[in-house]
Amino acid sequence: MSHNFQKNLSQLTLAIHSTDNSFGFAIRENKNELSDNFFVKKFEKDLCNNLIVDLTKFIKKENFQKINKISVSIGPANFNASRQIVVLARTLSQQINCSLDSFSSFELMAKRIAKKNCIFSHKKVFWIFKKLKRRGYIAGKYEIYISEKNKKDINIKEKLIPKIFEELTNKECSYKAEYNEMEDLKELLNLSDKNSLDSNFNSWDKVLPLYPISPIN
Repeated sequence: MSHNFQKNLSQLTLAIHSTDNSFGFAIRENKNELSDNFFVKKFEKDLCNNLIVDLTKFIKKENFQKINKISVSIGPANFNASRQIVVLARTLSQQINCSLDSFSSFELMAKRIAKKNCIFSHKKVFWIFKKLKRRGYIAGKYEIYISEKNKKDINIKEKLIPKIFEELTNKECSYKAEYNEMEDLKELLNLSDKNSLDSNFNSWDKVLPLYPISPIN
């Protein structure tokens, strides 16, 4: 099935993200990083309405039709926020008829964590984890790929999406999850730009929030 995108001279990618205590948006025009614009806000009581109100303030009405791709983080993070931003992203993608990319929150921070801890070996595997309050860990597995042409070009592949583990078996190669709203939003845009090299249309109905445990846990 083919999909016709808006043929605007100016095309926007919209990123939607949430952490444990905040949510944010970012837009990028024509895959140009210099055009990036960000919005970040701490959670308030009425998150559902705040998301919509703040998004309409962030993006002018006429620019919604210029969005040709949306990129959303699906968690693990705050359960309620992850669910609501995914619903928002799915709704917008369906209404605008644009592609919807999705990435785990841990995948967004993986490159930053690799650089911070000087993990530069090609195909080096490491874990990112988040300690649960009551039991065990949520952890995902990541592998580094370094370009042969440019040794500074580090790419990360998510080998195992975040899931529950009772214990961390490889603690020497495990790093605590570190959310960073601005950097995570930027990585959402970067990963979506890389995905655009593939002409496949990522449908909104296949995107679901990722949270390995129920809200009461």
